[in-house]
Amino acid sequence: MTRLYALLAALFIAALAGGTWFLTRPGDSDDKFAQCRSSKIAGGADTIGGPFELVNSKGETVTDKDVITEPSLLYFGYTFCPDVCPLDVSRNAEAIDVLDERGYSVTPVFISIDPDRDTPEVVGDFAYNMHEKMIGLTGSAEQVKAASQAYKTYYKKQDGDEDYYLVDHSTFAYLVLPEDGFVEFFRRDETPEQVADKIGCFIDNM
Repeated sequence: MTRLYALLAALFIAALAGGTWFLTRPGDSDDKFAQCRSSKIAGGADTIGGPFELVNSKGETVTDKDVITEPSLLYFGYTFCPDVCPLDVSRNAEAIDVLDERGYSVTPVFISIDPDRDTPEVVGDFAYNMHEKMIGLTGSAEQVKAASQAYKTYYKKQDGDEDYYLVDHSTFAYLVLPEDGFVEFFRRDETPEQVADKIGCFIDNM
């Protein structure tokens, strides 16, 4: 059994390494955003993102068209996350403020991948406390899964107490433009200034 676990772990690491290469190849010269990109999605950026239907903090069902009305920075996480999400979302909020100081208007969006606990009110309070401009979204399990799959994110609820459990999830932030859709992702080790620099470049080339 131990040997099986070791084999599975090795396969997972190999797949992860391949996926990282998959996401970090240089952009193409015929891409109008080529000078802004530090990564490339195999198959093209249009393979990530797309329509979604979720629920906002007021309990209203909204679509991507309702939410993404200007350049937006999306993050998939959950409000009960003990460490990673607060740090990542705070970084995103700081990047939004840096951009604002530079004259760019960008909307931060937080999409919960824990709909069982993240009610519209809970996710709304979390988002507002992180940034007054941040939009918090949740939804049914099916709605959340569809949005996650559209952006090719990963999440998995861990075993544990019904009220106190963790959720494993990917930690990329996604830049989405109203007319162009998804254009870039950001890793969690990038600083607010680095994120702002890249987003500014994309907006300048819209």
